Amino acid sequence: MKMGKGIIFTVAMVVICLGGKGVAGHQHHVVGADRGWDPTSDLVSWSSGRVFRVGDQIWLAYSVAQGLVAELKSKEEYEACDVRNPIKMYTEGLHSIPLESEGMRYFVSTQPQNCKNGLKLHIEVLPQGQGITDNKYSTLSDFQAAAPTTPSASTRYAQSTVLSLSVLFFLIIYLAY
Repeated sequence: MKMGKGIIFTVAMVVICLGGKGVAGHQHHVVGADRGWDPTSDLVSWSSGRVFRVGDQIWLAYSVAQGLVAELKSKEEYEACDVRNPIKMYTEGLHSIPLESEGMRYFVSTQPQNCKNGLKLHIEVLPQGQGITDNKYSTLSDFQAAAPTTPSASTRYAQSTVLSLSVLFFLIIYLAY
């Protein structure tokens, strides 16, 4: 269990250090925020108000001992927690899943009781640039303040130094586990 929390912590810190944004402003969404993919997470509340677009990524961090994560094809399979014919199984406890096309995506716990108790997530992936643009819940802004849009050279230098030191700090903490 300690290892699972360490992985979740490390993923959250790396994504925070990266500013919650990837290449060309794409978002990195850590599913369940600081709790990760866990039976105690309220994934409905976590996902409500978030905007997922083509090019974004979702990060799954979970304890394999509590079950795997299955991606399903249909709303019917999702609602029934039917994992007999998944599109993909996530089995290693940590995954970055690129959102490469528009449409609905369905993820569920392979543990029937966890799935029936709400450990499942469905998201609608919108085209790039479509949807709510000023949404404080669409990124990791619940973890950090927004960065300036056009930083000066000294700000960029300071940010890269802070980023480097932050990554080093979190790596040391992670290795200390």
